[in-house]
Amino acid sequence: MARYTGPKTKIARKFGEAIFGEDKAFEKRNYPPGQHGMAKRRGKKSEYAVQLMEKQKAKYTYGILEKQFRNLYKKAAAASGVTGEILLQLCESRLDNVVYRMGVAPSRRAARQIVSHRHITVNGELVNVPSYHLKAGDKVAVRAKSKSLETIANSLASASQVYEWITWNNDTMEGTYVAVPQRLQIPENIKEQLIVELYNK
Repeated sequence: MARYTGPKTKIARKFGEAIFGEDKAFEKRNYPPGQHGMAKRRGKKSEYAVQLMEKQKAKYTYGILEKQFRNLYKKAAAASGVTGEILLQLCESRLDNVVYRMGVAPSRRAARQIVSHRHITVNGELVNVPSYHLKAGDKVAVRAKSKSLETIANSLASASQVYEWITWNNDTMEGTYVAVPQRLQIPENIKEQLIVELYNK
């Protein structure tokens, strides 16, 4: 399946924040890419440009392609509740994202690779689909044969973030997707209302 595999820092600089996590290159040049990056290239952005930028930021942050993202939006719009919040909750409940949040992988890109390479089980069953949607109470674990992988061990050793909606046990290398996170619990700097406005045009 197609995925963005280009330079991450260039994209992060475009949005003005390190959306892919810690990035030393971004810290050195945290202004837009291109020959005139330091200069103010344009005046005020149009409403559409601001909305489109926010959607692109969400897509790159979670590593989701346009068609998948649009389908998630349709699913969120059909559900009862605040559409923008539900959209982010659907992004957060993807298996690759939860594996990343649990600290099994240092980035979402690495988490997708770990899942697709058959290193992760859900409720005891092997799952190799990064976009698999977890439900509250689902058990996520590192496959027995994969527990000795250096990449996973290094990532778990350096993981420091704790999320209220996820539990993780480093000794058994398994955790639980306890509940769907509320908007206030999701740390991503995304203005989801702008995305809803864009799709409603």
